Amino acid sequence: MKLVIAEKPSVGTNIASVLGANIKKQGYLVGNGYIVSWCVGHLIELAEPEAYGEEYKIKPWITDCLPIIPEKWKFGVIKETSSQYKNLKSLMNDPRVDEIICATDAGREGECIFRYVYKLCRCSKPVKRLWISSVEKNDIIDGFNNLKNDSDYDRLFQSGYARSKADWLVGINGTRAMTAFNSKEGGFFLTTVGRVQTPTLAIVVKREEEINAFV
Repeated sequence: MKLVIAEKPSVGTNIASVLGANIKKQGYLVGNGYIVSWCVGHLIELAEPEAYGEEYKIKPWITDCLPIIPEKWKFGVIKETSSQYKNLKSLMNDPRVDEIICATDAGREGECIFRYVYKLCRCSKPVKRLWISSVEKNDIIDGFNNLKNDSDYDRLFQSGYARSKADWLVGINGTRAMTAFNSKEGGFFLTTVGRVQTPTLAIVVKREEEINAFV
């Protein structure tokens, strides 16, 4: 039996309909030799700093233990969608399943969404990749007739993984540093920093200053 994992329930439902997997279960559909489930977006994220040591649990945040640069990256299950992660873990380890088809969105983020789950579940079953940009019936059929090896997209995953780590390093360290700096007088003044957010904010502020200074 083949396990198909989509990124969203709506896409999973469309794929299941085409494959003839019409029997509804809790968090997946089954039938015609397929099990079709989904990730509900991100189910796994890079672990918070607290996972790397007791010193990062200190509040209010201090700069003495910055920067935080993990030697080995850890992952954590997102609490709000943990039930679906448990469903996928059970399905991946189901002895009936002999092959997994990654059907998340065609892009580096979709690749990361699937591979984070696959990695955390310690799954080693062979994986094929469904690479489609439309969920129309004919496109789904064509995609399943031309499945790729997921290893063909290793570099795409590495690209997405690198971006996630960059977001984490800049966001976590910058936010903790600026929050500690702005909270020196007492209290807690959360000041968020982001790899994309902060440069974009700087552009907006600069433009606003130019508008206000215009004569």
